[in-house]
Amino acid sequence: MPNRSRALVVLSGGQDSTTCLYWALAQFGAEAVEAVSFDYGQRHRIELECAAHIAAMAGVPHTVLPINTFAALGGNALTAGDIAVQPGVQANGLPNTFVPGRNLVFLSFAAALAYQRQCSELVTGVAQTDYSGYPDCRWQTIQALQAALRLGMEFELTIHTPLMFKSKADTVRMAQEFGALSALAWSHTCYNGQQPPCGVCPACELRANGFAEAGIPDPLIERLRAEGRL
Repeated sequence: MPNRSRALVVLSGGQDSTTCLYWALAQFGAEAVEAVSFDYGQRHRIELECAAHIAAMAGVPHTVLPINTFAALGGNALTAGDIAVQPGVQANGLPNTFVPGRNLVFLSFAAALAYQRQCSELVTGVAQTDYSGYPDCRWQTIQALQAALRLGMEFELTIHTPLMFKSKADTVRMAQEFGALSALAWSHTCYNGQQPPCGVCPACELRANGFAEAGIPDPLIERLRAEGRL
């Protein structure tokens, strides 16, 4: 039987997943936590370097799994180099950064790895509040996927979504509470893959607004300024 105290965190290298990693450290202990990231041909590939750095800072094992099918499918601004990141939503009511099925696939692969590692707790930073409106981040989606994974693997996996109903400012305060601010100095959010961040893409705007509303300086911006890069 699996040890229910072991947890696998889906770590993109971004603000939300980094916050969830430190939440998991507090919940389960560093010795019982590991992280997984996905190389899916994303425009902002620098996030993989950030994920590795953050996992090392936290002292947890880190696995990177390759998934090249999303790049082959294309059709969105995160995996197709000829499509620019656009503000707002498209005709289908979703941002053009929406990668259809991304979180469903990520969590399925993460669940398979969790099964092998006997981690019954799977942690992800998806949220349906104050975010980009991705349908695969909704509570109902995650609950349905959890049920399917439990049935399909005969494994009592629990998907934890610590940020599900939090605003972006709330996630900043949560990062402060769990000691994640120093790690956030090395996180990456910019959809354009720029460092320093572009500051104008939807992801950059959400991050900046969250820190401003929380009244906490963004550690990434503070670090870049100290390094003379801003």
